[in-house]
Amino acid sequence: MASKPGILTEWPWATLGRFKYILLAPFVLDSLSPLFFESDTRKWDLSYSLTFPFLLWRVIHNQIWISFSRFRTSKSKNRILDKSIEFEQVDRESNWDDNIILQGLMFYLGQKYLEGGSHLPLWRTDGVVMTILLHTGPVEFLYYWLHRSLHHHFLYSRYHSHHHSSIATEPITSVIHPFGEHLMYFALFMIPLLNMVFTGTGSIVAFAAYITYIDFMNNMGHCNFEFIPSSLFTTFPFLKCIFYTASYHSLHHTQFRTNYALFMPMYDYIYGTVDKSSDELYETSLKRAEESPDVVHLTHPTTPDSIYHLRLGFASLASEPYTRGANNKYYFIIKWVLWPLTFLWSILFQRMLSHTFVLERNIFDDHQVTKKLLQVQTWAIPRYSNQYKGLTKQRGTINSLIEKAILDADKAGAKVISLGLLNQGGEMNKNGEVYIQKHPNLKIKIVDGSSLAASIVLNSITNLKTQQQVVVMMRGRLTKLACYIALALCQRGIQVVVKLQSTDDFEKLRSRFFSTSSASQASLLAANNLIPSTKYSAHGNRQVWLVDDEFSSEEHMSAPKETIFIPYSQIPPWSNFKKNPKGAANILRKDCVYYSTPAMMIPSSLENVHSCENWLPRRVMSAWRVAGMLHALEDWEGHECGNWFIKENDNMIDKVWAAGLRHGFRPYYLPVPCTSAVIAA
Repeated sequence: MASKPGILTEWPWATLGRFKYILLAPFVLDSLSPLFFESDTRKWDLSYSLTFPFLLWRVIHNQIWISFSRFRTSKSKNRILDKSIEFEQVDRESNWDDNIILQGLMFYLGQKYLEGGSHLPLWRTDGVVMTILLHTGPVEFLYYWLHRSLHHHFLYSRYHSHHHSSIATEPITSVIHPFGEHLMYFALFMIPLLNMVFTGTGSIVAFAAYITYIDFMNNMGHCNFEFIPSSLFTTFPFLKCIFYTASYHSLHHTQFRTNYALFMPMYDYIYGTVDKSSDELYETSLKRAEESPDVVHLTHPTTPDSIYHLRLGFASLASEPYTRGANNKYYFIIKWVLWPLTFLWSILFQRMLSHTFVLERNIFDDHQVTKKLLQVQTWAIPRYSNQYKGLTKQRGTINSLIEKAILDADKAGAKVISLGLLNQGGEMNKNGEVYIQKHPNLKIKIVDGSSLAASIVLNSITNLKTQQQVVVMMRGRLTKLACYIALALCQRGIQVVVKLQSTDDFEKLRSRFFSTSSASQASLLAANNLIPSTKYSAHGNRQVWLVDDEFSSEEHMSAPKETIFIPYSQIPPWSNFKKNPKGAANILRKDCVYYSTPAMMIPSSLENVHSCENWLPRRVMSAWRVAGMLHALEDWEGHECGNWFIKENDNMIDKVWAAGLRHGFRPYYLPVPCTSAVIAA
């Protein structure tokens, strides 16, 4: 919002929220009605009927620019400005479609009530020529002086400052203005359109092409990466006066008092307001190469509809935790309206993408502790969770993709790569050990994050405030991480009850934990805290259930009241639960407490964070993602992956926990609210 909001700042339909699209419904139905109820007094109008498809095209066109811009800027190649984008900017720019609704309403009203606005032919050359001339002359000239006047203190503080709140621009920044300012711009852009209407020279192509041209140039000017080849201006020097570039307009957002032009810089040249560094910034941006990351986090989409929640998807969805059901206000649209697009994209996603892609770029400015500036990137494997859990053949393909990602990161000069979600596991790749065995000369360090994840779970249990004695029930698979947690709990005097098939299995586990050949007194005392489920009785203890992503809804319902569920898996165990068998829509019980998957709140020194990591809240990251950054910040030697083993007096859990706190990370212990349904992964 502007610093001193003036009149007509708010959009009239702001209170409607996501129901604002209903404003277009009467006109859409009216435009389609002649197809079914044609009469002598009213014939079908092609131009009127095409208005709604054209509005959809504008939405798609803008979304393509958003996704493409975020993809290009995350790789840094040709990026113009390095300033970070945060959640505040995403929220401020979330109403970018209001502009399309406003113009859609105006187009419908004009076609319905203006003489000459309906039954337009497909093409008229004279209308196209007049539109080009009127835009080049009056529109560009009047916009230039309107723009300069909007930078006067009075108008700037009440209107235009809202637009300039975004220094590092995204394509949709171009249409982020107060309602009153949009009315001014619309009046300007209507000059060529009304001319065609009143002179009878209008055509469908001229109308659609002119609005598409405006959208294209607006998006290009705010995309924050340069791509117009210099050879174009070398061959045709006059184009500098009639065709601006992204770097040209970017200077307007950093310098404020230069480069006022709409799309054609000629009026800046005429009135002497061209920024002197325009050519230099243009050349510098074109020559800028891709940055080499210091840390890479390797993840993957969870479900087909999760692609919309990726940073490269819908900006507003990516800025919120990924949930399903009533908690996601767009769930109905994604599930029932966009399913054809989701299906098509899923096929293309897997068939055409045979390698990882850059999803996100962050900057860790650790100036207070290590004085380091880490370039952090998130890469995604183009596969879904169900494929990781599928056939052995699919796992082989996925392992090849992971291996290639590790080698690419090593070649790019990255110091650390952390394996997120299902990119690690005993069955998948021996928790990353297969890659080390296959490539023993890797310079990059592979981190599976088990130490930090274990420390978060451990501290969440030891910090529980309860008057009853806490007993931990290990109800998930005995993975590397589960064993790590169980051992640490036993060493701290907390009883861990393990459910195994037989007594022999339990004795094997005990011997794996506590080797009798080198058992210290502390180890022997800890061994007494590992208890088989057959020998355990509750005795009024408060139960903490450690669960993983294979924990079943049946086991969940069998837990006693006031049970605390703490997951140690990367994916929430209740993600695959069915509805409450008693008929309630909620999948979680109100008489129990549910913790988040291991995660930490990030410090302010971690910048350019404007999307949520899967189901986690804003500025909260998974332990596995944080672990890679800590490994690089602390310059720890060696890999942190491979099969689990015990070291006497191993203090890695305490070491990584202390490192996380020292660098500003804080544990995320906030329980999952029982009124929400957690998303399926």
